[in-house]
Amino acid sequence: MSFLTREDNKQVYFEDYGSGTDAIILVHGWGMSCRLWDYSLAALCESGLHVVLIDHRGCGQSSKDFTDQGINAIAGDVVALVEKLGLKRVVLNGWSLGGAVVVEAANSLGDSCVGVVLTCGATPAYLQKPNFPYGGTDEALAETLAAMTADRINFLAALSQGVCASEISQDQLQWMWRIFTESSPMAAQALGELGPLDQRETLAKLSMPILSFVGAKDLVVDPDVCRSVKESNPSAKIVEMTDSGHAPFIDETAKYNRELINFGRACLGQ
Repeated sequence: MSFLTREDNKQVYFEDYGSGTDAIILVHGWGMSCRLWDYSLAALCESGLHVVLIDHRGCGQSSKDFTDQGINAIAGDVVALVEKLGLKRVVLNGWSLGGAVVVEAANSLGDSCVGVVLTCGATPAYLQKPNFPYGGTDEALAETLAAMTADRINFLAALSQGVCASEISQDQLQWMWRIFTESSPMAAQALGELGPLDQRETLAKLSMPILSFVGAKDLVVDPDVCRSVKESNPSAKIVEMTDSGHAPFIDETAKYNRELINFGRACLGQ
């Protein structure tokens, strides 16, 4: 087991598949863990890509008692992991809230980041803003946070049922629910930060290729949020996953993996 030591000697868990100074780094969504990438990991490795997975602080096998479990702190962990592993060129792939994380990390990494993938990413903004009519409302997010505080276990069970658009098994539902419940209740800090989040200017400044996966049947992140990435950065590529909800790597595994591998290899010159 591999860990990155952070403030107060707390640990961030990661997995490193492959070698060399080029890699694709997979950053999961809120409250989950790197295990959600199990539907893509083998295909990425078999394609020849060097793959790195990371658990958010407060999630998976990372320390649960970080004082700061916010989006910028998680992005800082991604940047620190790139430095720890001596990586020179990376493609960052963020799912859901992980999309906001990788946008911040890419901005910090500069030329070391040669590609950004947003998988149903909660970016550039999760909620509606002036001149940004997409996403949910402040009231809806407040209700979500209140419901989670009142009955976290049943809230997470219901959330698990809304991740996929396709029919999945009870075993898959239990798998997702179990991963959710292993996260710290304090990880809600990052979810709350989606309220004021506005990364439109940051996205506009990114010069590396950007790929945004849109789950056309997504019930967690408004699909128009994912499509709007191109409004902030006109060179971004949009891939519509017409039969997918919030997890295209489960709903349309083969198509998702193919698009991700092609993009990653192109960015890394493979």
